[in-house]
Amino acid sequence: MLYDTHAHLNGPSFAEDLPAVIERANAAGVTTINAIGYDLESSRRVVEIAHGYSGVYASVGIQPNDVRDAAPGDWDEIIKLAADSRVVALGETGLDRYWDHSPFAQQQDYFDRHLCLSQSTGLPVVIHMRECEAEVITMLRAARSRGPVAGVMHSFTGTLEGMRECLELGLFISFAGMVTFKKNDELREIARSVPLDRLLVETDSPYLSPEPMRKMKRNEPANVIHTARCLADDRGVAFGEFCIASTRNANMLFKFGRT
Repeated sequence: MLYDTHAHLNGPSFAEDLPAVIERANAAGVTTINAIGYDLESSRRVVEIAHGYSGVYASVGIQPNDVRDAAPGDWDEIIKLAADSRVVALGETGLDRYWDHSPFAQQQDYFDRHLCLSQSTGLPVVIHMRECEAEVITMLRAARSRGPVAGVMHSFTGTLEGMRECLELGLFISFAGMVTFKKNDELREIARSVPLDRLLVETDSPYLSPEPMRKMKRNEPANVIHTARCLADDRGVAFGEFCIASTRNANMLFKFGRT
């Protein structure tokens, strides 16, 4: 069994064949999927999807590149959605200096909102970080001074030092298809350094198709098996053992059965 901890199932890429996508995932042994929101509309949609499929759960929030378009009442609606029984996380949230679509101060404001909501609800945060590792860690340290921080660094591409600090702050580290790319030796080296009990896998579908599916225009949850196999082989761990460990980690972080 495997757990795809990050998939954008709400978008147009899956509008025509979502049932078949989930069926293929299940056939591949991917029995649990987190459907990730990035704004209010997508967050509403992933909650709807999670209620429609037994193995799908939702994460609700406003992604840093989308905070500039958030209406005044959108955050209050995210707070309401967070109380839904199928919601297991908040986000994705975080910071982004690569695209820089939203003013950075606004990104920081919304990131802190997610962190505060996480600490008040117990829901973990799903953290997006692109070309701003120092700024993300600074905000995580500030949050940690208020209390425990629970969450995952999604599709991690940061430094070895940054990864170690995220672990010290209490976070899990997740890897997507990029870790399978032949030229990404440094990223695989970082992945080898993550303790097995703090490691997660994801597709970030429909993006970041892993080898050997990289030529496919659309990634999907079934392909997380390739990322998991790459990481298992690189660590010298049996594939079955890796699947059990990463799925156990995900189940610990994204607690089910909320009422």
